[in-house]
Amino acid sequence: MSEEAVESVRIAYVTEYDASQVRHWSGTGYYMAEALRRQGLTVELVGPLRMPLRTFFRLKRQVYRFCLRQSHLPNREPLVLRSYARQVATRLQGLAVDVVFSPSPISIAYLDCPQPIVFWHDATFAGLHDFYPRYSNLSQATIRSWRHMDQAALDRCRLALYSSEWAAQTAIECYGTDPTKVKVVPFGANIECERTAADVERLIAARPSDGCRLLFIGVDWNRKGGALALEVAEELNRQGLRTELTVVGCEPGLGRPRPDFVNVCGFISKETAAGRERLEQLFAAAHFLLLPARAECSGIVLCEANSFGVPCLATDVGGVATMIRNGANGYLFPKEADASAYCRTIIDHLADPTQYRRLARSAFDEYSTRLNWDAAGQTVRRLLEEFCMDRRR
Repeated sequence: MSEEAVESVRIAYVTEYDASQVRHWSGTGYYMAEALRRQGLTVELVGPLRMPLRTFFRLKRQVYRFCLRQSHLPNREPLVLRSYARQVATRLQGLAVDVVFSPSPISIAYLDCPQPIVFWHDATFAGLHDFYPRYSNLSQATIRSWRHMDQAALDRCRLALYSSEWAAQTAIECYGTDPTKVKVVPFGANIECERTAADVERLIAARPSDGCRLLFIGVDWNRKGGALALEVAEELNRQGLRTELTVVGCEPGLGRPRPDFVNVCGFISKETAAGRERLEQLFAAAHFLLLPARAECSGIVLCEANSFGVPCLATDVGGVATMIRNGANGYLFPKEADASAYCRTIIDHLADPTQYRRLARSAFDEYSTRLNWDAAGQTVRRLLEEFCMDRRR
């Protein structure tokens, strides 16, 4: 495609929230829009959207929670979804765009418009239900509404992009979606990165050779596998490898005094320069990122770690296998694996500095070639160009 063809694709980028702010969805909506802009596409932000009857739905949610002991999600209700669709349709009347694009099916599930619809998400309801703990005690109303929402979005869309093979397969197998319109495009790292291979080489060389620094990042200690991460650090120390575990994003649920080798940093915001600098320091110093998650859709933190040449040790659940390739940018472990399995991998690599440096360099290579937003944006740009050009013939 010519550069002229690239510039001619105009996108209405639809979100329920303000996508110009990095605070939403760990920054994914913001970085996704920026990735498309960097590809020369014109991106018009459509959002935030106004949730109708907010007070009513807040009360309804509380009734389900306290009276029925169930989780109810108002933003999956048809009344809300149709309101979102009307708001988007009204905004589209004043925009000259070729494609309606969204990071989520929520705002476009019931949208009727002349433009083709594309969404880029990390999971389907079929994949999340009874997989994530927070989606394991849903009201029947939410189950029906969410299932219908996904089906409507998949039926309406021209392209359904997912960040992992796992999510894409659930769209095809559970909703009968035409496989030709389902594509896998991994997300990138939600951080700014201008590091070169030489920069990363220096970071790797600066990591101490007489100890181990493990990094755990997540706001949900239990789902992200915090207890297992702690066990790994404890076992490494028992075996004589001086190990530190740094926890970012949450307060560990230990139920006992915190060990001296655990450093808790709490939530660090990417919205501030100080927060970004602190995160960069923690990533750069770590030997490994641990994500022994019980459930995970993509794990963008894996891409972020790789951008510093930090290999990742993660559970093979959900969409993680699309991000981590064994021996390339880390290792995957079965969900039932115990701390000893992680410890063997860590000890083997740190006992052989050449092997560790090779893995760390390869982790950065994986980030540079496929786990960054520019690579993702290029893939999406090509897909959009293809059907836009066909549509104009």
